[in-house]
Amino acid sequence: MTDKQPGGHRLTYAASGVDIDAGNAMVEAIKPLVRATRRPGADAEIGGFGGLFDLKAAGFRDPILVAANDGVGTKVKIAIETGIHDTIGIDLVAMCVNDLIVQGAEPLFFLDYFATGKLDRQAGAAVVAGIVAGCREAGCALIGGETAEMPGLYAAGDYDLAGFAVGAAERGQLLPRADVAAGDVLIGLTSSGVHSNGFSLVRRVVADAGLGWDAPAPFSPSHTLGQALLAPTRIYVKPILHALRRSDGIKALAHITGGGFPDNIPRVLPDGLGASLDLDAIEPPPVFGWLARTGGIAEGEMLRTFNCGIGMIAVVPRERAVELQAALMAEGETALRIGEVVVAGSGPRVTTRGQLRT
Repeated sequence: MTDKQPGGHRLTYAASGVDIDAGNAMVEAIKPLVRATRRPGADAEIGGFGGLFDLKAAGFRDPILVAANDGVGTKVKIAIETGIHDTIGIDLVAMCVNDLIVQGAEPLFFLDYFATGKLDRQAGAAVVAGIVAGCREAGCALIGGETAEMPGLYAAGDYDLAGFAVGAAERGQLLPRADVAAGDVLIGLTSSGVHSNGFSLVRRVVADAGLGWDAPAPFSPSHTLGQALLAPTRIYVKPILHALRRSDGIKALAHITGGGFPDNIPRVLPDGLGASLDLDAIEPPPVFGWLARTGGIAEGEMLRTFNCGIGMIAVVPRERAVELQAALMAEGETALRIGEVVVAGSGPRVTTRGQLRT
C-alpha cells in the first residue's frame, strides 16, 4: 500500500485546501482574548474537547437552563465585502443573548461556529475579538467554538457564523409570566439601527441605488455606508437583568428580530390577546427613513422586516408603567411608551395607530 499518487506525488490535507496548523495557530492567538470573558462558573480557557460551566459557582440554587442559537444573516456579506470584521461578532452574541434575556435568563456561556473556505487568520481573529466584546458586554463566558475550513463549499474570502448561548433562571422566575393582561403597557427600548435582520432587503436597496460600501452613508455622512450599516446589534442583557432584579414588574419581553412587530410581540402574549402600537411614539433612526424612501418600502413591510428603532419591548402593568420606564432609563436605556396589550379581535393580533416617521 502506498500514500503516493500516480507519478509519485504525496497528497496531503493542506494540499486539498485545509491547513490544520493555521487553525491551531489561530486558537493560540485568540486564547488571551477569550480569557477576558471569564466569569464565576467558567474559567474561559479554550482548546479542549468541550467547555465546562459550574452552575453552583455562578450562584444558582434551583436553575432552569435556557438555550438559544442564531446567526447574523446576510449582514455578514457586508462585513466580508468591506473588510470590516471586528463588529460582526458582537451581532452574533447579541442575537443569541437577547433571546435568553427575554425569558428572564442570565446568559452564562457562549460557543461560536466559524466556517470558511480558506482561513484568514487576521479576519478570523477580528471576528473572535468581536465575539469576545459581545460576551463581555453580556457578562457571559466564551467557553468554546469551532473553526471549519471547507474549500469548495465557500468562495474565497467568504465565511459564515453561528452562535450558541446558554443561560439560566431560578425556577419560578422565567418569562413571560402567566398574568399578562389587556391594559398592560408596552415599553420599547431603542435599537442601534438595523441590528441583524432584513439585510437581504437592505443589500437590495443599496444595489438598486448604485451605491458602494465606501460611499458616504446618505443617512450618516460622517460614516461610509458600510460602516453605518455594520453598527452592531444592541445587547440589552445587563440593563434588563438589573431591572428584573430590582423589581418584579416586568411581565414579558419581546426581542424584535426577523418578523418585526407583527410576528414577535404575539410570541409572548397569551391566546386571545394582541397589541396596539402607537407609531407616533417611535422615533426611527435615520437609516430606516432612507431605506423606506430609497427602496419604496411600504409601512407594513417596514414593520414586519425591521425593528424600526425598537429592539426590545417590555410588557408591564399599567399602574407601574411610569416606575418601570424610569427604572429602565436609570440603567441607560431610552425607554418609550409605545402601546398596550389589548383583547385580540378576528384580525391581526398587532394593530397600529399613527404613522411611522420615515
